Amino acid sequence: MKKMTLLLLAALGLQAAVNAQMESVTHQGEIGIALGAAHYFGDLNTKARVNRPKFAAGAFFRKQFGNYIAVRVGAQFAQVGYADKYYDDNEFQRRRNLSFNSSIWELSLQGDFNFFKFVPGSEENRFTPYVTLGASIFSYDPYAYLKGEKHFLRPLGTEGQGSAAYPDRKPYSSMAFAIPFGVGVKYALNEKFNVGFELLHRFTTTDYLDDVSSTYVGADKFPALPDGTPSVAGQLQDRSYELGDPIGIEGRQRGYAKQKDQFITAMFTLSFNLTSYRCPTAQ
Repeated sequence: MKKMTLLLLAALGLQAAVNAQMESVTHQGEIGIALGAAHYFGDLNTKARVNRPKFAAGAFFRKQFGNYIAVRVGAQFAQVGYADKYYDDNEFQRRRNLSFNSSIWELSLQGDFNFFKFVPGSEENRFTPYVTLGASIFSYDPYAYLKGEKHFLRPLGTEGQGSAAYPDRKPYSSMAFAIPFGVGVKYALNEKFNVGFELLHRFTTTDYLDDVSSTYVGADKFPALPDGTPSVAGQLQDRSYELGDPIGIEGRQRGYAKQKDQFITAMFTLSFNLTSYRCPTAQ
């Protein structure tokens, strides 16, 4: 009887030691990568269609504060673009015939909130959905192709930016801010690695992600070249001539300046857990 009691006490002591060791391992955060697609919404995609996704990737560091709250620093790359030719049911957009592409480089700071307790290595708490909200700064530089040649649109002043005829239209910046808001899920494969999926929408501070915002300024604001041929800026500010009579009359609507452009990313994530070991306090 005495031996059985000693064995039972030893087993209980061993279990307590194991539990203490498990409790002493703290989940500090994650470092990870993301891969997926991006899409743009704005003056060339007014109905928020998701039919031209492009490549997106990123990396992040997430600092955990308890099992529910984290702060994340991230860096993302996204390719976005669209064209009026995709709107066959809108005669104005079809005739406008504009298009663009742009590469976006973004740095972000976000706060994450887990709906469930998340403890990597635990059978009961290895999955959670979460919401995220933050702020970011990004660079962009829209471009278009003319006769197979790539041209950046910002230096051309396609809406009269920098023109003496429109002193109130200054060249727009190639940098802008955004408010990223999104949802995601993550699952701990084991105590070391997690997989997840995140959908993140950005409300930006620019209406020139697509180089389209306000009104046409007229073809006369883009003088021809010395040999009499139209300048690149003149050809790209109003491309309706490619489908018929030009529609770019001065003062006619070219875009919608009252609403800023937006973009989203949908990405799968893989992250490595960062943990620390705390020696249990002797009783």
